[in-house]
Amino acid sequence: MALKEERHIKAYTQNYGTMTPGSFQKKLRTCVIFQFIRFLVINIKMLIVVGKSH
Repeated sequence: MALKEERHIKAYTQNYGTMTPGSFQKKLRTCVIFQFIRFLVINIKMLIVVGKSH
């Protein structure tokens, strides 16, 4: 009986507290230049953390 109820749950209802991305966030997620910059920043942070441990 519970399976029938679960089929009708929408993914972005208020019950789950998930946020739907806005148009600007969707553009950032698909922008190759922004993703490359994020990739560089994360790698620099990793180098700093590894450098401190050695």
